[in-house]
Amino acid sequence: MSAEQLETEAESFRTVRVPGAELAVRGPLRGTPDGLPPALYVHGLGGSADNWAALMAELSGVVAGEALDLPGFGWSTPPQDGNLSVSGHARAVIGYLEHAGRGPVHLFGNSLGGAVSVRVAALRPDLVRSLTLISPALPELPPQRSAWPTGLLAVPGLPALLGRAPDRRRSVEAATDSLLRLVYADPSAIPAAQRARAVEEYRRRMALPYALAVLAGSARGVVSAYTERGEQSLWRQAAQVRVPVLLVYGLKDKLVSYRCARRACEAFADARLLVLPDSGHVAMMEHPERVGRAVRELLAEA
Repeated sequence: MSAEQLETEAESFRTVRVPGAELAVRGPLRGTPDGLPPALYVHGLGGSADNWAALMAELSGVVAGEALDLPGFGWSTPPQDGNLSVSGHARAVIGYLEHAGRGPVHLFGNSLGGAVSVRVAALRPDLVRSLTLISPALPELPPQRSAWPTGLLAVPGLPALLGRAPDRRRSVEAATDSLLRLVYADPSAIPAAQRARAVEEYRRRMALPYALAVLAGSARGVVSAYTERGEQSLWRQAAQVRVPVLLVYGLKDKLVSYRCARRACEAFADARLLVLPDSGHVAMMEHPERVGRAVRELLAEA
C-alpha cells in the first residue's frame, strides 16, 4: 500500500473524542440500508478496525456496523491517562457508545476485544443486545505454550529490550509474516493484496513512537485480567451477561485454546458455540462467510 493509499485509509475513519481518549471509528459501510440494528466491532491485541472489514461486508445487509480502534491502536492515539488495562479499554468503548447514542448494539469482540466486550456487557447491559466473541481472551491458566511469547510482552522492560535487539532490524516483510503465521491457521491462503496491506500497516505502526509501549501495556492488561478475582473476574462477569452470546473458536488457534470453549459455554447464560477446525485466532478474517452465517442465526434468535 502506498503512502497515498494509507492517507486515504486514514481519511476513511472519523475521530471521536470520548472521556480520556480520541478514537478512530469506521463505518457503517457505504450502501448499508437504513433502519438496520446497530453493531460495534472491537479488535484484538495488536489489531485494528481493519481486522473486521470482511465480516462487516458480510453482515452489511444485516446490521449497521461500526468498528473502532482501541486507544493507541490503528489510527487512535494512546489514552490520556495511559490506562491500557481491559477496564481502560472497556471505558473507551462505553464512552463511544454513550457518545454515539446507538445502543444497545450487537457487540463483536476478538481476543483482547472479546475480554473488553464481556466487561462492557456485564457493566452496562443497557448498551448491549447480543455478544459475538471470537477467540475471546478469557482467563486460561496456564495458557497454551504457543501463547507464551505474546504474554512475555507484559514483562516490564522487555519490549524496550526487544526494540533494541538486532532482530528488530529484520525486514518488515519477515516480521509481518511471523505475525500472520501466529494468528492465521493457513497464512498461505492470504491474498497477495491483503498481505501487502498488512506489511504497510506494520511499517506505519512501527514508525510510531508509542507503538511498542501500547502493545506492551495492553498485553500487561490482559495478563492482569487473568489474575483478577471477585467482582472484577472476567469469568464472574461472563456469568452476569444475559444477552444471547455466540462463541467462535478455531482448533488451530495458537493464542486462545479451544479448550476454553467448554468453560465459556457454561459461564454465559445463553450461549451457542461455533468451532472451526481449520481456523486460527482471527476467524472473522479467515472464514467471514461461516462466521457471518452463525451471526445471522444468532440475530434471528435474538
